[in-house]
Amino acid sequence: MQKKPLEELLQDLEQELLRLGYTEGSMKFYRNRWKKIIQFAEGRDEIFYSEQLGIDYVEHHYQILEKDFDKTLSQKDTQELRIIRMIGDFQLHHTVLRRYYKHRKLLTDSYYIGVIKDFKRYCEHKDYSKVTVNHYVKQSERFMDYLVSQGIRDCHDVELPVINGYIRTLAGYTYKTVEQNICSIRSFLRYLQEQNILQTDLASKTPMIQARKQTRIPSVWTKEELDALIGAIDRGNPKGKRDYAIILLACVLGLRVTDIKNLTFGCFDWGTKKLTFIQSKTRETVTLPIPSEVGWAVIDYLKYGRPKVDLPVLFVRHVAPFLPFSENDHLYQIIRDYMRIAHLPTLKKHRGMHSLRHTAASRMLEHDTPLAVISDILGHTDTDATAVYLKVGINKLKECCLHTPEVGS
Repeated sequence: MQKKPLEELLQDLEQELLRLGYTEGSMKFYRNRWKKIIQFAEGRDEIFYSEQLGIDYVEHHYQILEKDFDKTLSQKDTQELRIIRMIGDFQLHHTVLRRYYKHRKLLTDSYYIGVIKDFKRYCEHKDYSKVTVNHYVKQSERFMDYLVSQGIRDCHDVELPVINGYIRTLAGYTYKTVEQNICSIRSFLRYLQEQNILQTDLASKTPMIQARKQTRIPSVWTKEELDALIGAIDRGNPKGKRDYAIILLACVLGLRVTDIKNLTFGCFDWGTKKLTFIQSKTRETVTLPIPSEVGWAVIDYLKYGRPKVDLPVLFVRHVAPFLPFSENDHLYQIIRDYMRIAHLPTLKKHRGMHSLRHTAASRMLEHDTPLAVISDILGHTDTDATAVYLKVGINKLKECCLHTPEVGS
């Protein structure tokens, strides 16, 4: 693609932002900054945009490098960096790469809206789990939004170079995120072929990245960190009672966030002290013993904390109108708030609800629980998925060392 002069490049970028629905207030802000960048380039007799030009611009006007070195970058400084990064991304990919999607409805083109609805029905017919369907649909929406930015108005016109171009926009994401995105795209491409929209099997030609779980070390909490987190919960108020029960279900029984949100009154058999539920990810029925501390935490919440609402799910939001947690709510805010109260560092590792599940597995391993049993408790269909927790069991790893005989001289 031939490089366009800066002014022409910014004109194209403006049209793309307008297509994406940026407000007039935002456009006024961007136009003001673009004007300053053009003036800066003209002062250097530069016609084209380059990464170095952008860096020199923010350094000249905002002393970004010095602030970055001193770790004093403000939100305003970050926004200035966002501006030059957006120009560079648009020059390279002819699209606006957004890490955070402001608009719930990403697609506005009626054709693509129809396609994504049909693709969702296709995934549901394939009997994919609800989580997988939502993931495939969301990632495919982003891919179709990219197609629109490239001037492709019909899926019949999708070709391999376009797919490869989209994959290049994923640079900077984690290995696992790239794998998940490509997996979604391949599913979407298979759908297009089965609907005779595509005549070529582009799915098999799209490279698949295998992000093996065994290559990653799970984020786990130390006993001291977990004690501090739980100690920060005010169990004297209703919300604290709810959060305490949720956190115990995650760190003691290793339940996934979605399964915790889906728990109903019928899942608990208090007579036999058993918890039975259908896992959202595997569709398998899992039955677990209810440890005393978990059981009393749930009972305390039900008797003295839960709002009086007629809903089948156990846990609800404690803000009127007291609805269940949304599908996209990963309950990260619960962990974050108590970490802040407990003065625990938030940047050390991933500290979401799923890390508590990892912690539960690691604690079971430390207490000599067989891997097969841990696998059953976590609801893994394959013990290989559970084996990743061996990495955090240092004592267990030491037991695996081979004793090599000494070699005489």
